Amino acid sequence: MRLSALKACIAKATRRHEFPDRKKAEASYKHDLRELVRAAKLDDSYADELKRDVRFKDNWKFVQSWSEASRYQTNSENDTSELILAITDGDHGVMQWVKKHW
Repeated sequence: MRLSALKACIAKATRRHEFPDRKKAEASYKHDLRELVRAAKLDDSYADELKRDVRFKDNWKFVQSWSEASRYQTNSENDTSELILAITDGDHGVMQWVKKHW
């Protein structure tokens, strides 16, 4: 979900019938949050939010620590709950920030 939301931000910034440059297209297929933020041109907003909200920064760090491979690993219920909260926290969550740009 978190990656799809950032990819929606990239799609929103892409004009109809536009032929995107290769780097942007390749970045859109990656499962790297920082690369997706760059491809969506949200670097400045991301940096501002990190400075403004320490809890967001902690949530982002936790979410970023998970990878595509993480979904195939056995994780504790606590880690899974923390991940969900880091994404969905209504005031400091990663998804809350992404939705501002969606």
